[in-house]
Amino acid sequence: MSTIFSLFMVLIIIACVLLIIVIMAQNPKGGGLSGTFGGTSSASFGVQRTNEFMDKATWSLGIFIIVLIMLSVILTGKPSTVIPQSQPTKKELPNNPQAPVQKPTAQAPQTQQSSAPAQTAK
Repeated sequence: MSTIFSLFMVLIIIACVLLIIVIMAQNPKGGGLSGTFGGTSSASFGVQRTNEFMDKATWSLGIFIIVLIMLSVILTGKPSTVIPQSQPTKKELPNNPQAPVQKPTAQAPQTQQSSAPAQTAK
């Protein structure tokens, strides 16, 4: 694996773990991790400000992960088929050329017979 691919993978994993933590921490009714660790003292931080921060953090991390994935595909992707660049080759005549083609001699025109089938009487 290349170094840049490994760097992208580490950044994507870190962003995913942070996104999981942010999603699990937000619960506007107080029943998530924020309620477990902080109790019900959400009045000190202000519920509205915390929810806005968590919402913005969720969207930001999601967009960051998508951008990282797109960049890793674009920058580390390799083409599936490589078209070889062929240089024009010189075509040489063979050493023993063929005998020249002679024109057919003029012959008297032949009359063509009718190829229509003969009708039979019944």
